[in-house]
Amino acid sequence: MNCIIVDDQPESRQLEEFVARCSSLNLVGKFNDSESAIGHLSKQNNIGLAFIDLKSAGLQSLELIENLSNPPNVVVVASTGQYARKAFDHNVVDYLIKPVDYSRFSRAVDRSLKSVWQRSAVNTEDREVFVKKESTLVKLKMPEIVYVEALENYVTIVTAEKKFTILYTMKGIENQLPSDLFIRIHRSFIINKKMINIINENSLDINVGYSMKNLPIGKSYRQNLMNDITIVDKKNPVLHNLFPSVEMPYNLYYQGV
Repeated sequence: MNCIIVDDQPESRQLEEFVARCSSLNLVGKFNDSESAIGHLSKQNNIGLAFIDLKSAGLQSLELIENLSNPPNVVVVASTGQYARKAFDHNVVDYLIKPVDYSRFSRAVDRSLKSVWQRSAVNTEDREVFVKKESTLVKLKMPEIVYVEALENYVTIVTAEKKFTILYTMKGIENQLPSDLFIRIHRSFIINKKMINIINENSLDINVGYSMKNLPIGKSYRQNLMNDITIVDKKNPVLHNLFPSVEMPYNLYYQGV
């Protein structure tokens, strides 16, 4: 997601460093005052997030941004919480109080990304995400993502043909993926529900291109998975969600999202 920073304070360099560390963000502009920033935003329609330092831009900048024809999400950065209530009256997505650490910054970004995707979630097939690969951003359509795997401090996003490993938390990526299309089945795996082929007792088979991949189902995630799918069984039309203790394993067929 493209973003800008409006901040003329000496510590603004930290915000730039945080943005550079975040694989979901692409810094396209830094401004020392609200006038130049709003002038830029009024000519652009591809900026999704603005980090606004209140001391640099002033509280009135929030209203001016809100009134733009295509306003970005706004994350306020301030020295105190004095203006938090007024800021949220202008629909900012988060309010950060200095000093800001990277963990808190990441939560603000997660909220913004989730907000953007919720607003644009009219058509699942049209939803997109940009993944940072070295110095470039690669566009992926949401339905192309087959599953996401956690690897310590990284996550790997897997499509039918490619893999992208990025520095990100599993919780962060889970919050950003639309729940109507994706579901977490294990502490290390999030899957595209449309790619499920067969569900077994403790694992499932998922379509990855022309091959099949078997992934584990964590005990604490199984109930949520079973609640999310449609099950047809001619012996018992109202089949309970937990697997019975006999005749294991057997297959349950996924009927669609």
